Amino acid sequence: MKKTRVALIYDFDKTLSPKDMQEFHYLQKLGYQDPNDFWAECAEVSRKHNCDAILAYLYLMAKKDPDLTKDELIREGKYVKLYPGVETWFSRINEYGKKHNVIIEHYVISSGLEEIIRGTSISHEFKKIYACSFVYDKKGRPEWPNRVVNYTQKTQYLFRINKGVLDARNDSDLNSSTPEDSKYIRLSNMIYFGDGSTDVPSMKVMKQNGGYAIAVYGDDERKKDLAYELYNDKRADFAVRADYSKGSRIEKIVMGIIDSIESKMKVEAYQ
Repeated sequence: MKKTRVALIYDFDKTLSPKDMQEFHYLQKLGYQDPNDFWAECAEVSRKHNCDAILAYLYLMAKKDPDLTKDELIREGKYVKLYPGVETWFSRINEYGKKHNVIIEHYVISSGLEEIIRGTSISHEFKKIYACSFVYDKKGRPEWPNRVVNYTQKTQYLFRINKGVLDARNDSDLNSSTPEDSKYIRLSNMIYFGDGSTDVPSMKVMKQNGGYAIAVYGDDERKKDLAYELYNDKRADFAVRADYSKGSRIEKIVMGIIDSIESKMKVEAYQ
């Protein structure tokens, strides 16, 4: 039977990792004892200048850290902690896919920083990382935002994956008409993992096109309540604790989805 591709697409902060990536080490280095103080300043910049909240945090990082460099951000990745089981999750799911005629591809679509994600222990697991970044000068210092990924912009990357137009500069092929049977990965063969309201547009795209949306939560009861709110409002198919360990509920769900996709492939083979 012909193999098919399945995309597992993750938000990063509070989805694969329990906190915003800047909170593990970087903000303390800038002198913030309480990370909430930094995010409050970002909110004030956004309010004062009527600017996008993601642009506000990029602006404040560059302003507060005049010695900031690309290499420094990549080094910050080593401080990022991950939820239980994440380190071995990818190999387990990849192997399960192989046994069920499915090629698994992993992607990140995050409002965090690409460079920090690239410095983590799992960066090599992703076929593509779509996240915020800077334009850097010859000394590696940020000059201007390169890419800004906010909650609505996340959806464009779902369609890039859908069409296989992974180069974020290639808008021509992204916007061209492509027959459904020529799509690189069907939207119905995608699983999106997110933790909150900023993931709602992406979850909606999944739900409207036969894909799957999983709302995850950690130890924060408010995040758990939000995940179940997304589930009860039918914006997510599942609300699950962010435990990616072997035998966990999230693993069983994803394996069940892979089984379902394989079954659909078998039926389609007879048509």
